[in-house]
Amino acid sequence: MELAFLLRKVGAQVIWITYQKPDLENAIAHSLEYKMVSKGVQVFSAKGQDAIDSALKADLIVLNTAVSGKWLDAVLKEHLSQVLPKVLWWIHEMRGHYFKLDYVSHLPSVAAAMIDSKTTAEYWKNRTHERLGIQMPKTYVVHLGNSKELMEIAESYVARRVLREHIRQSLEVQNEDLLFAIINSVSRGKGQYLFLQSFYESLNLIREQKLEVPAMHAIIVGSDINAQTKFEGELRNFVAKQGIQDRVHFVNKTRAVAPYLAAIDVLVQNSQARGECFGRITIEAMAFQLPVLGTRAGGTTEIVDDGVTGLLHPVGKEKGVMTLAENIVILATQADRRLAMGKEGYRKVKEKFMEHHMAERIASVLKQLPLHRPGNDFAAFK
Repeated sequence: MELAFLLRKVGAQVIWITYQKPDLENAIAHSLEYKMVSKGVQVFSAKGQDAIDSALKADLIVLNTAVSGKWLDAVLKEHLSQVLPKVLWWIHEMRGHYFKLDYVSHLPSVAAAMIDSKTTAEYWKNRTHERLGIQMPKTYVVHLGNSKELMEIAESYVARRVLREHIRQSLEVQNEDLLFAIINSVSRGKGQYLFLQSFYESLNLIREQKLEVPAMHAIIVGSDINAQTKFEGELRNFVAKQGIQDRVHFVNKTRAVAPYLAAIDVLVQNSQARGECFGRITIEAMAFQLPVLGTRAGGTTEIVDDGVTGLLHPVGKEKGVMTLAENIVILATQADRRLAMGKEGYRKVKEKFMEHHMAERIASVLKQLPLHRPGNDFAAFK
């Protein structure tokens, strides 16, 4: 979405091609289409003739996410020779199930690939070769950047204070309480269960060592109240079994993360296995001067400076749970260090992870692609 808006700002004609149906029951899809149209972006169904005509006419086609490769065969199979040379494939995933020929068989033939972190780019290079026997095209690493809208809230003392008071009141926690939060879709790979184990162990450490700290709370933002999964049931059962219902809060999934970033004290980025491809929520939290407790994996290692802007811990239960628990205690008992890390994180965001930084990185990529006409069309798929 950001790329579409950035291209609009420089006068490009932008077309958004999507499988999502923006009906009233799908509020997220509806709001996205409204944003697109309000910015002058045309929105077409991926299955319609308009999508085919736009792809053939476009100077550049950006495939957004690995799974969008299926669209090439499903809709543009008869036009691949015309389409593939002008495709920039923007990949944001690194889970194993994305490495299927059904998704990425055309990767070697596109103009280039763009990936959110060095770690993920290297993984895609090795994985596609070893598992699928195909070569990646020319690949560029483009770190993401925070939007101007988010930065305006993060840098407004009044906005942060109002949002903090509102969210804390809704959670029924006190202003002086310490809030540690995961803001991510609820799934085993995102590490919510291990985080709750770590949080429980941190409470035990504080009690055993007789440490004096404010009341601590764990916040899980990303639940689905309307369709609770088996995994979320496991989370709630663990909380009940340990008797920490008054310390753990489940919040329904939302695109509006700024209010929660204003309300919490520490972000936990606990994605497991290979970690996050990048982890936009990490740089958003740093914009709010929050320290980050993250796994030593994936894009998190390219964002968080261990001991400076946060603390890193291993993935997995064996080493990760107790290390994260100890890191929670460190930040709970060392307020000055917690605040200093937050300030360093904000400084790093201003230096590397602003919207204009991302725009400059993308512009550098586009300049190296064969764009021929000044009035470029742009077709994106999501």
